[in-house]
Amino acid sequence: MTSPKPRPAGLLAIDREMARQNGDALASFAENAGMAARVAASLERTGRLLLLGMGGSHAVGRAVEPLYRALGIDAIALPLSEQLGQGLSLDGRTVIMTSQSGESAEVLRWFTETGGNSETFGLTLEAGSFLARKAPSLVGVGGTELAFAATRSLTVTLSLHLAILAALGEHPGGALVALQLPEVVDVGPALKALADVDTVVTSGRRLQGVAEALALGLTELSRRPCFSLEGGQLRHGPMEMLGPNIGVVLFRGKDPTAPLVTAMAVSAVETGAAVVIFDSSDEAPVAGATTLAFKPATGMDAIFAMLPTAQRLMIAFADARVDDAGTPVRSTKITRSE
Repeated sequence: MTSPKPRPAGLLAIDREMARQNGDALASFAENAGMAARVAASLERTGRLLLLGMGGSHAVGRAVEPLYRALGIDAIALPLSEQLGQGLSLDGRTVIMTSQSGESAEVLRWFTETGGNSETFGLTLEAGSFLARKAPSLVGVGGTELAFAATRSLTVTLSLHLAILAALGEHPGGALVALQLPEVVDVGPALKALADVDTVVTSGRRLQGVAEALALGLTELSRRPCFSLEGGQLRHGPMEMLGPNIGVVLFRGKDPTAPLVTAMAVSAVETGAAVVIFDSSDEAPVAGATTLAFKPATGMDAIFAMLPTAQRLMIAFADARVDDAGTPVRSTKITRSE
């Protein structure tokens, strides 16, 4: 008999972050109500929101973008690097700058070059960071995430947005229950379905931000060129790449876009691709796809329900392919150069 493969140090570090993430998220929601009310008041004044961040912070912006839009707020999420090079006007906009470390190169340059505006706020995990010193900030509980690949930082930052949404009148109960009593869904069938693929494309509609967060983590940990395309964008040409060596991971919530995700799943199965669906839609499973089923949910409720399972899938996918998964070879946790 052979001994089990030792757990790489990088994945052990991620395990430690994930073990605390729901507790830190719940505490972050509770402890940031005052600052969340300030951001909500700004949004009620401006009606317009610019969400800026890089990497996982940008994926969080993409995840919450539709939630603010549903409240009548003209919200757009941009990579901070894009704003620096070809920026939108800040006039009449509330700006939320997200950086878990509060120290990334783009954050420092943005404040140096623009100074922000009077409606600029930060989301960070470090109370003493550059970002928290430059702008009124919601600060997540637990300090900077130490492990490579965002897990806890995503969950905590999303909980800070949940506090803002609650201050705007959204009921946070379902999302808080998802954090307090997380659903445990076996990733084994999905891992088996993806066992022989060379790369993975993730996709969603209203849950596209979660798909983008998963693709980033898959790429960082497995060192494979995994990426994400919004469902309509995947339909318009890139389906040419699909086949038995490609994995497709879709996110389907209980919302009006669910039929479009279903149609994509059917089309992807027809190409021979390995299709996995994270499903909280309460719709019928798609024949030929592997379904990870969650309780019916939409919005932040669905995000918090699915995210831990998506994280476990990306970790297991990488661990099967890389001996030292979780230890970066070309990147650093805090990106200090552009």
